[in-house]
Amino acid sequence: MTATRDSSTDSKPLPQGSDFARLTKELKAAGLLDRRRGYYVLRMTINAVLLGGIAVMFVALGDSWWQIATAVALAVVSTQLAFIGHDAGHRQIFRSHRHNDVVGHLHGSLTGISYQWWVAKHNRHHANPNHEDHDPDIEIHALAFSRAQAAEKRGVYSWITKYQAFLFFPLLTAEAVVLRLSGFVALYRRELRAPWREAALQVLPLLAYLTALFVVLSPLKAVVFIVVHQSLMGVYLGCSFAPNHKGMPIISEGQRLDHLHKQVLTSRNVTGGRWVDALLGGLNHQVEHHLYPHMPRPNLRHAQPVVEDFCLRHGIPYSKTTLRNSYGQVLRHLHDAGAPLRGK
Repeated sequence: MTATRDSSTDSKPLPQGSDFARLTKELKAAGLLDRRRGYYVLRMTINAVLLGGIAVMFVALGDSWWQIATAVALAVVSTQLAFIGHDAGHRQIFRSHRHNDVVGHLHGSLTGISYQWWVAKHNRHHANPNHEDHDPDIEIHALAFSRAQAAEKRGVYSWITKYQAFLFFPLLTAEAVVLRLSGFVALYRRELRAPWREAALQVLPLLAYLTALFVVLSPLKAVVFIVVHQSLMGVYLGCSFAPNHKGMPIISEGQRLDHLHKQVLTSRNVTGGRWVDALLGGLNHQVEHHLYPHMPRPNLRHAQPVVEDFCLRHGIPYSKTTLRNSYGQVLRHLHDAGAPLRGK
């Protein structure tokens, strides 16, 4: 299955005279919807060099506890590779579905995340962000993002939800493994097209990863390497996605919003300049990304002041805050959502 089309200006005509159409016209005139292939070639080259450097360091260090540092570096680079896969899934790199999918599948195999499974899930999120019944990103067994969701939790999930604000970051250590397992589950349930290709993309890199670890390292060091790598990658991924929507308004069943309001009201931007752009893979410009999923990552920071000014002129609340404050808002929201369970 290739990446499905997102609700962007590439894939459907805009209502003539709508606010969104006027904003789109302004961004197009500024060239902010044009592809930036040179940027992505440079970014992927840097990632490849870093990945190659980590491989050399791994072999040079051999059976040493210093390999923990290698695992930390690999967690960072793995997440940066996942960001490229994300951009490919939104057709930010090329106009061609096929070319984007080649890049996406390659990066999915390197990170252990099924690209095909993830694209289908992520497009559902983009179509219905923070919608209680349709957004898979707020349908998590161990977490509740509203008091209504908390009331439905049972057993161990109820206990986790009760203290979810305190457990949130520790739970993120499992995120990378959960994403990897979700791809295998989708494969087992025959939810993916070209299953033999998907199996090869998931299984062969995993076997190569495990073989390299257990050949070079002692069993204990190999296990520690895996735990450090996968845990830190999970935390990095979770910390990159969590500020985007968690703690923003939840859309309930029956509530109807147009594309512009739906995407802006449920999204939060994270300020901080270019270093935050690099750290979070451009996802800190979440409002702009959700309005124009196919907009190349480096163009988002240039579109941000245009979109913010447009929203202010049209009376549409535009949310942005610092990275630290965004996590504070997320944790306060989670603590409030779990309040009914703490009262029992």
